[in-house]
Amino acid sequence: MRLLLALLVTICASGAGPFDKLTAEDLARGKLLFEAQCAVCHGINGGGGKGPTLAVVRFRNAADDAGLVQVVREGVPSSEMPGAWWMSERESVQVAYYVRSLGRVASVAKVTGNIPLGKEIFFGKGGCNGCHIVDGTGGSLGPDLSTIGARRSAMHLREKITAPEKIIAESFLMVRVALKTGKEVKGIRLNEDTFTIQIKDLSGRFHSYRKADVLVVHKDFGQTPMPAYAGKLSEDELSGLVAYMAGLRGES
Repeated sequence: MRLLLALLVTICASGAGPFDKLTAEDLARGKLLFEAQCAVCHGINGGGGKGPTLAVVRFRNAADDAGLVQVVREGVPSSEMPGAWWMSERESVQVAYYVRSLGRVASVAKVTGNIPLGKEIFFGKGGCNGCHIVDGTGGSLGPDLSTIGARRSAMHLREKITAPEKIIAESFLMVRVALKTGKEVKGIRLNEDTFTIQIKDLSGRFHSYRKADVLVVHKDFGQTPMPAYAGKLSEDELSGLVAYMAGLRGES
C-alpha cells in the first residue's frame, strides 16, 4: 500500500495522470479483472446493482484518477465497498482505468418513460418523498435519493420499487427491541455493539439503549418498511417513476 501511495504522490507531483501511459491491452486487462471481481456488485458493464452505477463522469469518493485508483485499492471506509488488497498495484490501476472508461461510453441502455409523470408519482400517488429526500425536501426514514440515478441502474430501481424485499443491503436490518420495562420499539438498526444498540423508529425518531436494559433484540432479516408497488402502479406510471429517479444525478 505504501508503494501505491508513493506512486500516486509521484504521479500527481509530476503532473502526469496514472493512466497516461496505459494501452489498449491495459484496458482489456482491467475489463477482465472488473468482470471477475467487481461485476457481481456493480453490474457486468458497470450499470449498477448491489453496488452503485459506475458509468458516470464524476465519482463522489474519487476526485481524480489517482483518487479512483486509491478507491479500487483501499475501498470506501464505512461502506460495503472493500479494498482489492489481492490485486497488484498495476492491476488496481488497470481496473480504475477501465472504470473511468465506463463514463465515456454509452454502456447503459437509455431509460424510457414519462419523467414529468414519474415526478408526479414520486411526490404524489407513490408518496416516495414521505420517506426519501430529494434536493433537500422530503422525509428522512429512507436514504437520500438526490443522486440515486448516478448510483443505481434503471433495472435495479425498477426491481427495488416493485419488490423491495428482494434487494436489501447487507448492512440494513429491521429490529424489534423489547425492553425489560415491557416497552417494544421497532425500527432500523443504525449501530450495535456489545453494550448498546441504536435504532431509528418508523417515525424517524432515534433511540439508544444499553444492552443491560434490553430483554431481547428480534432481528427481522429480509424485511423492509418500504412498500412494494407491484400492481399498485400502471406500467406507464412505473416507467415514468423509474425514468424520473434515473435522472436524479445531483446535476444542476
